[in-house]
Amino acid sequence: MSTQFHSDKAAADALHAKYEQLTKEISKVIVGQDEVVRLVITAIFCQGHCLLVGVPGLAKTLLIQTISSALHLDFSRIQFTPDLMPSDILGAETMDKDRNFQFIKGPIFANIILADEINRTPPKTQAALLESMQEYSVTVSGKHFKLERPFFVLATQNPIEQEGTYPLPEAQLDRFMFNIKLDYPSYHSEVEIVKNTTSDHKPITEHVLDAQEIIAFQQLIRKVPVADNVIEYAVRLVNKTRPGNELASHEANEYLEWGAGPRASQFLVLASKCNALLNGKYSPDIEDVQQVAIPILRHRLVRNFKAEAEGITIENLINSML
Repeated sequence: MSTQFHSDKAAADALHAKYEQLTKEISKVIVGQDEVVRLVITAIFCQGHCLLVGVPGLAKTLLIQTISSALHLDFSRIQFTPDLMPSDILGAETMDKDRNFQFIKGPIFANIILADEINRTPPKTQAALLESMQEYSVTVSGKHFKLERPFFVLATQNPIEQEGTYPLPEAQLDRFMFNIKLDYPSYHSEVEIVKNTTSDHKPITEHVLDAQEIIAFQQLIRKVPVADNVIEYAVRLVNKTRPGNELASHEANEYLEWGAGPRASQFLVLASKCNALLNGKYSPDIEDVQQVAIPILRHRLVRNFKAEAEGITIENLINSML
């Protein structure tokens, strides 16, 4: 066996061990959201971004603050409102007392960004996030600024359709690796949450990883070998979602307006690699693809009127294709 294989195997073991440590630290503060935590960590290690959908009051901000603390990363929270301007996110040039222009960095210049209630702001401001999410840079007044890596956007949106919301355009939605649904906690978890949050005990999250280690693990995930049959399964699954395609499933032709693009195939393979390592394996199998399929495909499929009329959910359709 090559030395490179041994070193990559040791790094994979280290990632698995760090993940176990990380979830232990996060669980000191966050109770009963194991699946959500796993997906957020997967997205960070895959250099992806997350869209978190859930009603207010489910500790979305606390979750991401706790993760950024355990990862020893800079955290920035942007509250999206109807009057938010692109400069409020990116920063702006101002004139100092010597009449020289000076760039004041906006809150986008952090490692982890929580874009809270992203669908409350107009499309022009939503688009200010696009370049940073895709290119890891921002352009202000013709000047180009690189963002510090790792860089991760977690956007929240309220599932309840309310006045004053602007739906995210498809181009923006497609840039999010996962669409994660946050549900109410179980009865026992809620009892635990109430005990923890109504006493004077404040749990302290220890630092588990730093920026350089995260970047090294991001590079490691790219190197993970994948069997051809796993890649073919992922690509076939995405093709099944496209109505009119020769590989389209009966469900897609019957109930979907349109399906997922090639980015979904890329994310399925990348996330399955990470999922395998987090579970202590060295290469993903079809089960790993299936585990990440729903949050990757959920926001990339659009139901037609017939599906809505018959009450068929996107999750129903994805499960039948799996």
